[in-house]
Amino acid sequence: MDPGFTAEQDGIRRTLRELLHKRCGPEELRAALDTPLGHDPALWAALAEQLGLPGLALPEAYGGVGCPVTDLALAAEETGRALAPSPLLATSVLAAPLILALGTDAQRADLLPRISDGTLTAALAVPAPALAAALALTGPPDGDWAGGGRAGGIQARRVQGVWRLYGEAAQVLDGHSAGALVVAAHTGGFVRSRTLLFVVSADAGGLVRTRQTALDATRPQARVQLRDVRAELLGGEEETAAGVPEALSRAGDFAAAFLACEAVGAADRALGRTVEYLGRREQFGRVIGSFQAVQHRLADVYVRIQAARSAAYYAAWAAGGHGGPDGLGGPDGLGGPDGRVGGLALAQALEALRRAAAEGIQLHGGIGFTWEHEAHLFFKRAAGDELLFGPVHRLRAHAAEGARLFERTEVAV
Repeated sequence: MDPGFTAEQDGIRRTLRELLHKRCGPEELRAALDTPLGHDPALWAALAEQLGLPGLALPEAYGGVGCPVTDLALAAEETGRALAPSPLLATSVLAAPLILALGTDAQRADLLPRISDGTLTAALAVPAPALAAALALTGPPDGDWAGGGRAGGIQARRVQGVWRLYGEAAQVLDGHSAGALVVAAHTGGFVRSRTLLFVVSADAGGLVRTRQTALDATRPQARVQLRDVRAELLGGEEETAAGVPEALSRAGDFAAAFLACEAVGAADRALGRTVEYLGRREQFGRVIGSFQAVQHRLADVYVRIQAARSAAYYAAWAAGGHGGPDGLGGPDGLGGPDGRVGGLALAQALEALRRAAAEGIQLHGGIGFTWEHEAHLFFKRAAGDELLFGPVHRLRAHAAEGARLFERTEVAV
């Protein structure tokens, strides 16, 4: 692995940081969170027009930039630093790779160019709280997380050659504003039980979407109700069901690398704000940052962030298909088959962010606990991501299981 960045990667990160610094400051961030969309559409348009960010990792044949997925994951460090609310995660990280991997030529030609230019946003809808399980981050990609029989979740049935969906999915990232939904639904009853992916248009009859109050307001969530909704099978043929678990697993590995880079950027920003404050706040006639005990605490946070950054960069590199034959990277640019690298990096990054945010809140004193200060936003980002994609101990447990870390083996003497 080459730890250095290419000129293109440096350019993307530098331009993105400058744009977010101008368009996504603390005041702009809070204003965007209070809008019905939960993000600033003007900022999203700027990210699409100036950087091509939504289509950064999509092929040029579909209007994308054609960069490796590594570049998009590394760019996430800058969006995490600003806590920028946008449909990037839901659209370009969760939904678009599935459309690219499983969609028919017609579906790709219809959806991906509009995703690339930012005019269409998409969301992945799975029954709550099964997102981490669906992406194979906390367990194997099989299971009945989509809902089996009458066990709830989302059901699909074919009526006169038309697929109809019914059920409910909560905690759908940007599900209230997405122009298209990729819905995971259970079909086949108990005998031929399987999970399929469907494309549902935002204006489909019977589709009810309600924005929910989320712990992390920078990641808007929605409750999606499907009341006998007409849907289009992603891939066109039921035989595509065989590839659904693998596609979800590979998308999950890439999503974990993306989220890890995001968390590292947020942690670095939280630490920087804390150091800046402690450099000017005085107590007992001395600058707080001059106390050795405080310096030790900040140094510990710094070491955690640097370690998490190394793990996140490696996960992004592995997600780009650079892993070896041991399952640490896939051949098609969407990471390994079991999420070991991405899951471990995400666990470490979330712990680093949580520690940086907690120390920042405490070391800011009384103002750190107030609603007006942004310190709590970083802590909520760590807690919210862990609720959606974790928890941390399950991310690590699944990685250990995939690596057979605790299996007893015979050792030849």
